[in-house]
Amino acid sequence: MDTEVLIVGAGPTGLVLALWLARLGIRPRIIDKTAESGTTSRALALQARTLELYRQLGFADEVVEAGLVFSAANLWARARKAAHVELGKLGVGRSPYPYGLIYPQDEHERFLIERLEELDVRVERKTELLDFEEAGGRIVAHLRGSTCEAAFLAGCDGARSTVREKLGISYPGGTYEHLFYVADVEASGPLMDRELHVSIDESDFAAIFPLKGEGRARLIGTIRPEAEEEGEKLGWDEVSKGLLQRLRIDVRRVNWFSTYHVHHRVAARFRQGRAFLLGDAAHIHSPVGGQGMNTGIGDAVNLAWKLAAALRGRAPAHVLDSYEPERIRFARRLVATTDRVFQYVTRSGRLAARVRVNLAPRVIAAAFRLPAVRRFMFRTVSQTAIEYRGSFLSEGHAGRIRGGDRLPWVEAEPDNFAPLGSLDWQVHVHGAATRGLAVTCAARGLRLHVFPWSESAARAGLARDASYLIRPDGHVALADPLHSPARLERYLETRGLRFVAQPTEASEAFVPQM
Repeated sequence: MDTEVLIVGAGPTGLVLALWLARLGIRPRIIDKTAESGTTSRALALQARTLELYRQLGFADEVVEAGLVFSAANLWARARKAAHVELGKLGVGRSPYPYGLIYPQDEHERFLIERLEELDVRVERKTELLDFEEAGGRIVAHLRGSTCEAAFLAGCDGARSTVREKLGISYPGGTYEHLFYVADVEASGPLMDRELHVSIDESDFAAIFPLKGEGRARLIGTIRPEAEEEGEKLGWDEVSKGLLQRLRIDVRRVNWFSTYHVHHRVAARFRQGRAFLLGDAAHIHSPVGGQGMNTGIGDAVNLAWKLAAALRGRAPAHVLDSYEPERIRFARRLVATTDRVFQYVTRSGRLAARVRVNLAPRVIAAAFRLPAVRRFMFRTVSQTAIEYRGSFLSEGHAGRIRGGDRLPWVEAEPDNFAPLGSLDWQVHVHGAATRGLAVTCAARGLRLHVFPWSESAARAGLARDASYLIRPDGHVALADPLHSPARLERYLETRGLRFVAQPTEASEAFVPQM
């Protein structure tokens, strides 16, 4: 083989996949047909769950420092404030990152590329995938000017994915009627206050995302319908500016401007043989909630540790069978949810406009006053609510925690997320661990972490003295209230998991039979 994993596409999804693999001793090859990383972007938001995963890689603090923490969001209707949410308060005690982070995708990509180069892995630019086939337990990829043999292929190549097209996987969904714009601007006005603002009226929509730097913002909104119909060359002059004027946003300079249609689609499959789809190649949806880039990064982390385990013989090849069901279920639910919200925001028609402007803001404002609604909002938008309870890798429940749930954060010094930086399987106990459990963990090559029982652990839903087997991505695999060594052994045996040290040199790589 030329490489163990060939990654097509060097956006955030592909870069995080390469980073996680490299940290686990897998040497990936990452290619991209573009000459350089992007200089403009629509993706802006990093959610708490992504920052938790970046903490496992050791650079969450650097990302937070580079981005802009925004602690509040506002909803406006007819240029009047309808709702205000203090985002920074919603996640306190639920994540070490109880906020949203604005970090534009172009800057984000450059940061990830630098981290990858520190691991001696470089993006191969102007390298295009033309075709591929699976033969003899390998992927044979035909690149422009060369071929590449790999154990696995990861399609991180966007909504117009060549990998998906060559696999013949359908991409059902649709496209919204309006044409949207995104503009990087320098502006002034009362709403340039480092908070997120979303405004609607009868026929228009605008979102103002703050950026780091005085007076900088990213504007998203709609193009004037008549301009789109006339087929003009579209620019800032074709933007519907009435709403911006009513919000008293004075745009002094437009740094860059682009237009786009919003799609909502989920691929019929995320895997075929040794080829996988991730990120926009697998799912695409409206920008509601700032979820898209984070979902692709979640795909990458979910797949990376499974590829590494299969390649190093630490798990049977069928561990890879869990990738599609775990991620496609979440993607379908996310696309359906964002579709409903986006339809409400953008739907044409007199009745829809009246509901959007007169009724909905009052209902939303009232709902946001309820603590349960605010908690639900944080868990949903932050992606800390993602769970894989239906996966064959998930078993048991202890306290409020079930196999498949994200490990809840317990605030302490050090906290229970600190050991996750090993990117390996481990067992957690809050309270006291038995000698039998310790012996089993040692024999199996599992690190056992015992934390003092605390009120914080109880609030998080953990059970005292229960054992929790944690996956490399921070999700609970086995939750056992009786901390039984026999049950842990049985779980590992039935899934074929092995934690004895394996060769890490690429030349000694184990290619799993499938």
